[in-house]
Amino acid sequence: MCGNEALAEAAIIAGCDAYFGYPITPQNEIPAYMSKRMPEEGRVFVQSESELAAINMVFGASATGKRSMTTSSSPGISLMQEGISYLAGAELPAVMVNVMRGGPGLGNIAPSQGDYFQATRGGGHGDYRTIALGPSTVQELVDCMPLAFDLADQYRMPVIILADGILGQMMEPIVFNKTPRRSLPPKDWALTGAKDREQNIVRSLWLPEGSLEKHNYKLQAKYDQVQKNEVICEQYQVDDAEIVVIAYGVAARIVRSAVNKARKEGIKAGLIRPVTLWPFPTEQIAKAADELNIFLVVEMSMGQMVEDVKLAVAGKTPVLFYGRPGGGIPAVDQLLERIKQLIIPAKKQ
Repeated sequence: MCGNEALAEAAIIAGCDAYFGYPITPQNEIPAYMSKRMPEEGRVFVQSESELAAINMVFGASATGKRSMTTSSSPGISLMQEGISYLAGAELPAVMVNVMRGGPGLGNIAPSQGDYFQATRGGGHGDYRTIALGPSTVQELVDCMPLAFDLADQYRMPVIILADGILGQMMEPIVFNKTPRRSLPPKDWALTGAKDREQNIVRSLWLPEGSLEKHNYKLQAKYDQVQKNEVICEQYQVDDAEIVVIAYGVAARIVRSAVNKARKEGIKAGLIRPVTLWPFPTEQIAKAADELNIFLVVEMSMGQMVEDVKLAVAGKTPVLFYGRPGGGIPAVDQLLERIKQLIIPAKKQ
């Protein structure tokens, strides 16, 4: 299946109750697929009149305790930022998928990773976080869907999956694994009617003096637990590496091929691939920095994740960058040449 349709079916298997979306390339296969499959399953599908409407419909469905999601591409996700901030403030679980395209502005419909800052820094107003996942294969994209819904429900917060135009459009063989579900807390906060119980109130407005500050501390305590418990990171050929390349998503697939070629030429290269972009694998990278002389960060952008890598390395060793923005895609041979340029002079020294 192509990535867009595969993730849509995976969301249905994961128990998505309601999907709200608005068309935008390169993710149009998702709402098209959901428009057929969700009614077949007796669930809710609405093509909204805009991205703003979609995210607010997600808010409403989530407030009733239903698993709700939306998908879009970069400019559309930008339009949703106010609603995502409201979801975070009201502690409502929801899943958003961003099939990234080139920017800024309308940009183009080519694949990009230019929305990393937006996903990992909150994106909207106020002090909040969203869990951000960065799959690199269609199978991993499928596997991320039940994980995203479970994380959203467990921590009562929005979860964003960062894909891109390549991952959304490419076709790969997949298996729909019915993985064991997490033990999740009851949704006793949901707006399900207050008969025989106290009423629930879902809000992000806190006007009494000190109440919003207290709420922010509560949110931060939750984010601290996410950082402690939910980091996912792959390390490939790192144990004896002389240079480690750090990349996520589709870029990491290209890097893996370059690492394999470098190994065949006697260059000990490795790959660290963050799967959770937030929480970021700071400790894993910091530990590698104790042993290594150089890091190279590769992104399909002008360099955004590189800042998190530098923070993790904390000046212990150089962190260099190679990027292709605006829909540019790194080539394996170009990356191999860059690895050689960095490692061969270092060996001579």
